[in-house]
Amino acid sequence: TERPQTGRLALYLLGLRATCPPSEPHRLLVTWLKYHLEEDWTGECSRRHGHPLTSYYQYGLGVLALCVHKKRVREEVTRRLLAAQHHGRLGHGGTAVDTEAVVALALTCLERRRLVGARLAAEIRAATQEVSRSMAKAQGPDGIIGNIYSTPWALQLFLAQGMCHTEPLYSRAMAALLGNLDTFGTAATMAQVLPVLHGHSYLDIASMPCGEEPDTLTPMAMEPAAESPGNKTVRLVVECAQPWCFELRLYDQQVSVPAAASLLDVLQAATTQEPHFTFDTQDTAQGPYLTQVLGLEARQQKRNYWQLLSAPNTPLLKSVADYIPHDGETLILRLSEW
Repeated sequence: TERPQTGRLALYLLGLRATCPPSEPHRLLVTWLKYHLEEDWTGECSRRHGHPLTSYYQYGLGVLALCVHKKRVREEVTRRLLAAQHHGRLGHGGTAVDTEAVVALALTCLERRRLVGARLAAEIRAATQEVSRSMAKAQGPDGIIGNIYSTPWALQLFLAQGMCHTEPLYSRAMAALLGNLDTFGTAATMAQVLPVLHGHSYLDIASMPCGEEPDTLTPMAMEPAAESPGNKTVRLVVECAQPWCFELRLYDQQVSVPAAASLLDVLQAATTQEPHFTFDTQDTAQGPYLTQVLGLEARQQKRNYWQLLSAPNTPLLKSVADYIPHDGETLILRLSEW
């Protein structure tokens, strides 16, 4: 059965609301999003393990989009998000930061727009304040909160909560973003960082004035990037750091690819070079997310994930499709626990 498209539809509705449409052609889409939120929490797996079929990231986006469109959600939906935040079910590393921020933004929106009762609003305020404290602790010496992709989400939450731009926490994170703008190369990641650069969060979409604005958007001629000539060789290593694995290193091979190849291209070349090498990905807003390698699946309910590293131990801050390894680099795919 195809999984609910909660996150994709939520992002579309947020973007649609930001364009200030003259009428409401999106009413049916809002109804569909409500349906997807319910479908996202059906089945034995969700009831047993207490998480949506997609992810809390997508589920939080769905609640946020409905709130921005001034639609209430059932109290049970809100309490699912509160329980997930309270029990630490929202992910690992940078993934945890962006998921926590999205969920906290959704909850803050419900509380600010008075779409919940007084008692629930008090619980939301306590939970979102705790998330903000967690974000502050997650900031590294380089100003990045979680990873470079989760930093705009953290800043959106700080903005929604009224943090002053001169706060050291905020200014260090903003400096990190400005120094890494070339990292945000997809439409989805640009959509996360652009509001922050203008001092806004997604919550501001709900109250933005929709006056007449001149059409100043003009197409820009884009020249295709020149392809780098030649090939490169990348060493690909697969490790399983779980106690139930018989050995740590499961795969260790040199893979030859074109000079401009991404990590995703390396993985695809490995499947051609070694027929027994397999992998699978799942589409996310940040690009393909590695879910399976050599038949070993990363499962949220088992609290494990495929960590991407440049040897010996440097985490990659880009998706498998965006990271371009250099010639002679050793890349490690490590099944780790969070």
